[in-house]
Amino acid sequence: MTARRTDLGEQPPAPPGAVGRSDVVILTGMSGAGRTTAGDVLEDRGWYVVDNLPPAMIVRLMDLTADDPQRQRVAVVADVRSRDFTSELAGALHTLGERGWRPRVVFVDSSDESLVRRFEAVRRPHPLQGEGLLLDGIRRERRMLGDIRSDADLVLDTSNYNVHELAAKIDSLLAGDADVKLRFAVMAFGFKYGIPLDADVVLDLRFLPNPYWDPELRPHTGKDAPVREFVLGQDLAQDYIRHAEQLLRTAVRGYLAEGRRYVTVAVGCTGGKHRSVATADELARRLADLQELDVQISTFHRDLGRE
Repeated sequence: MTARRTDLGEQPPAPPGAVGRSDVVILTGMSGAGRTTAGDVLEDRGWYVVDNLPPAMIVRLMDLTADDPQRQRVAVVADVRSRDFTSELAGALHTLGERGWRPRVVFVDSSDESLVRRFEAVRRPHPLQGEGLLLDGIRRERRMLGDIRSDADLVLDTSNYNVHELAAKIDSLLAGDADVKLRFAVMAFGFKYGIPLDADVVLDLRFLPNPYWDPELRPHTGKDAPVREFVLGQDLAQDYIRHAEQLLRTAVRGYLAEGRRYVTVAVGCTGGKHRSVATADELARRLADLQELDVQISTFHRDLGRE
């Protein structure tokens, strides 16, 4: 799917009604990962959401809603149940780009373990399971959607999010301000809960002394002054953060040049409570001046409070 990057280079004139309208989101991804839930979140926030629409119908939908002021933000939930899903979606994105739209593809993903648990909880088969095992269907779908996931503007890993946490992340990454060129998320996480599937860059802080082993620091988090001083007061931590900052500043220039609109930097320690939280907040603080380049910086603490 090379047609996705329709936001690069010279664009054809936009059709009537499409001028200034970049809020067109295609929600797709793994069955059971939360596509419908993500669509519900957008609908609650005023988006016009169409669920289970065949990709071949997306262009027709946009033509029908182009001049409707009540439907200026449109989200389409599309899944693998549609015949010729991959080729039809690629064709729809290409046509939208030719007509001046700027669709964003959001791929909702989750770990195989989480997907198995969710399907078993509702006692329903996977749509691609057939006569095989549940995990066979999940793996078959993952292979089918590999190219779409790779080319997606944004990957949302819902493995460790409840509905409220997912809503908060969607709000941060998809809400308003179409002039923002790049949404740059710095996420603290714990390796013992798994590496985020939506991470573009992963930083490992497990080489730093762990505040967990200090009885006075253990109850605190990386947002509290005692832990922040313990973590950030180390020369090794300062060297690492300085080099990470330089690396990310270089990467941001490349992301902007390539037209990337979403990047997630995952900062991990063992439990996602102390070192990663303090460091993620510090990195975001140091990168705050990137807002002058229309880069929105946000932070997430994925595993804070899970212990």
